[in-house]
Amino acid sequence: QVHLVESGGGLVQAGGSMRLSCAASGRTVSNRGMGWFRQAPGKEREFVAAISQSGGSDNYSDSVKGRFTISRDNAKNTVYLQMNSLKPDDTAVYYCAARPAYYIGLRYSEGAYDSWGQGTQVTVSS
Repeated sequence: QVHLVESGGGLVQAGGSMRLSCAASGRTVSNRGMGWFRQAPGKEREFVAAISQSGGSDNYSDSVKGRFTISRDNAKNTVYLQMNSLKPDDTAVYYCAARPAYYIGLRYSEGAYDSWGQGTQVTVSS
């Protein structure tokens, strides 16, 4: 497993932008697929976005497609989530997750990830 720490959350108005960062330590994540998930109050945690080891492939949930962009900088051992055109429905705790090393394929299931950060709160006001 790898230690993950999210940052960049906070309060933003609807229509605004925010960038989340996920810094990994202990082990490299360059050989791991990465993902972002979120959990809104009273709801189950849901998939947001995933990116391949190289960053050459990604996928998104329908609810964020076209507004959010996942990216990574393997030299910095960091993954990002750029969120634009934010809506109040995007309010949630956002979690970064890492797949086991060398596993290929983009996955939206929580069970496909073996390392999780503690989460960062994103609140979008209307």
